[in-house]
Amino acid sequence: MSGLAELLGETGPLKDCVHGFSPRAEQQQMAEATAATIAANGTLIVEAGTGTGKTFAYLMPALLSGKKVIISTGTRHLQDQLFGKDLPVVREALHAPVHSALLKGRSNYLCWHRLQTAAGEGRRLSGKQLHELEQVRAWSGHTASGDIAELGRVSEDSVVWPRVTSTVENCLGQECEFFQDCFVVKARRNAMEADIVVINHHLLFADMVLKEEGFGELLPGADAFIIDEAHQLPEVASIFFGTTLSSHQLRDLARDVRLEHLREAGDMQDLPDAADRMEAVIHQLRLALGPSDRRAAWSEVAADQDLQAVLLDLAGCLQRLKDWLELAAERGKGLESCRQRATQMNERLLLLLEHASGDYIHWFETFRTSFRLNLTPLDVAPYFRSCVDSLPSAWVFTSATLAVGEGFEHFSGQLGLDDARKLKLDSPFDYKKNALLYMPADMPPPNDRFYVDAVVSCARDILQASKGRAFMLFTSHAALQAAARQLHDTLPYPLLVQGSAPRRELLERFRELGNAVLLGTSSFWEGVDVRGAALSCVIIDKLPFGSPGEPVLQARIEAMREQGENPFMQYQLPRAVINLKQGVGRLIRDENDRGVLVLCDPRLRGKAYGKVFLKSLPDMQQTTSTDVVEKFFADTVSAFDESLAL
Repeated sequence: MSGLAELLGETGPLKDCVHGFSPRAEQQQMAEATAATIAANGTLIVEAGTGTGKTFAYLMPALLSGKKVIISTGTRHLQDQLFGKDLPVVREALHAPVHSALLKGRSNYLCWHRLQTAAGEGRRLSGKQLHELEQVRAWSGHTASGDIAELGRVSEDSVVWPRVTSTVENCLGQECEFFQDCFVVKARRNAMEADIVVINHHLLFADMVLKEEGFGELLPGADAFIIDEAHQLPEVASIFFGTTLSSHQLRDLARDVRLEHLREAGDMQDLPDAADRMEAVIHQLRLALGPSDRRAAWSEVAADQDLQAVLLDLAGCLQRLKDWLELAAERGKGLESCRQRATQMNERLLLLLEHASGDYIHWFETFRTSFRLNLTPLDVAPYFRSCVDSLPSAWVFTSATLAVGEGFEHFSGQLGLDDARKLKLDSPFDYKKNALLYMPADMPPPNDRFYVDAVVSCARDILQASKGRAFMLFTSHAALQAAARQLHDTLPYPLLVQGSAPRRELLERFRELGNAVLLGTSSFWEGVDVRGAALSCVIIDKLPFGSPGEPVLQARIEAMREQGENPFMQYQLPRAVINLKQGVGRLIRDENDRGVLVLCDPRLRGKAYGKVFLKSLPDMQQTTSTDVVEKFFADTVSAFDESLAL
């Protein structure tokens, strides 16, 4: 047995540090592969099924390597959990004198300059927002890190946070009077000195593409990169290797111009007037772009002369604001920063208006009060591969959902990692014994107008057997809302609906209630860990194929067709399989969990490609009979009662 296998074995140090720890051959295998990859400066792609214990499997060799390792996670929540919980456990178990650091994007840290300028916005803030601003001021007097996650009393989506944190665009850098006390600078310095640095994917790519998050020197200094939740990388890469201009960025510029005008150039009334004019046109453009919550190809803009006119008007307003800032910039550092931002945004807008390259996808998206204009690379693989090759480091990519069937071609092809070593480790959980897959018979086609009704009808029968305790996961907000309307006031169990409260609050209530039914879409398909009987059933309405009207997907499909490839089999299907695996992964989170997976989509049994989905899922019992489902839940209750008696 190797050293790592011993450390992760029956008599290893984790036995005393982790409650309920048990050795897992899959975990040991992953740890050994990770250690070998780090030692050889190689590249490893590893799918570690739910329950493998992949976090310990990569932390152990990372801490023992003696090298500088950067670990990137999918979300800030996972980042906090890894740094605050898992990393200290392994460090203590190994008695390793390893210096670790947590590093987030600058928008996660309080900015002293922005906090000071926020005082000038009093009349634009509501009473609640003013109260939140005062809470931030009080907290600023005793925080050591400036990490806004510390102040739980202020919601993470509060409009106050963008006013007291900085972005790449509005940061004054070394010209700031608070530079020496800057929380971002302090966090960066700590990261530069650390052996293990925990970041997130957005931060990784911001540094990769030199969008100057402020720590451009961090990545070249790393000996190894461990990328957790790696299935998210292609989408994040598409964002950062492209170009985006949002209404939020433009409005933030207008707001900062007004604030800096009051501080540094009160006699130049043309400045706030130009900012006000640009904001008015931003509002016009949002209305002209049509309904909210949609994504559309740029061809819609090209075909609408009125819309083009508003865009040109915006370009003119931004140019005039830039011209006035050129005159005012010498008045102060804040106005000089606004001038630089206006110049960059003007260049970005002109690029968006004029771009015609076939290598990029030109599209826009709308929200209730905002919009984004986008250029997205058709293929991110060359860009990502170039970044990887520029860093002579080891790379480990891991997730519970990377393979389609037994192959990794879809994931590796998207990022240009075809030459990487691949390793697939199945979940150590006994799905055959503890899980049941129910595929209801006689479901209508998913495009049937009454399909949601059929899903709800099926769910009612299952929820009666499970006594609530379920997630219902939908592929669209429209389907979720339709189901919520049908279940409202008719379900004999507490009903929790995405959007009715913050995600964290909904999950806390779900765990506390013990018999609730939670309806969610994309954000609940992954990154959710509910262990025990509170979650005993996961119901999924459809196979999660991307919408054919989604402009990025549509463009990539067309490009593959032009190259003589099969976009459905090579892109759409693998993408849907990985997404489904994420949703399925919510069901069994512990070796003692038992549950029923309900896949309503009749294409699983009626289409040839349904076998690809089923082959990619854990091996579990399958049925089309509600009687079998009822017996499974009855046996589960009996087993639970027996365990209590013991």
